[in-house]
Amino acid sequence: MSLLARFRRKKEDPEIARRAMLLRAGRLGEATVLGTDMDGDGNAMLSFSYSIGGVDYQAFQRLDAEQLLRPRDYLPGARVALRYDPRRPANSFVV
Repeated sequence: MSLLARFRRKKEDPEIARRAMLLRAGRLGEATVLGTDMDGDGNAMLSFSYSIGGVDYQAFQRLDAEQLLRPRDYLPGARVALRYDPRRPANSFVV
């Protein structure tokens, strides 16, 4: 390991940084679960829709370990809490 490599800052995972920003400064909303499916890597993917300011959005999200412990919360048609960026409402995730 080189000397400079020891002092370089470790790169933060962009998805973790995005979620942290939305938890800190995002607005709360409500989304409707459309369904869950498995992706090619075996991760559970959640599809959901929501409306902000009269505009409808549809998004997908990989469920984290904590969310996987609550599968009944993500049945199709369920209403779930959502965090979104008020400047860019398409930037969102289900809490």
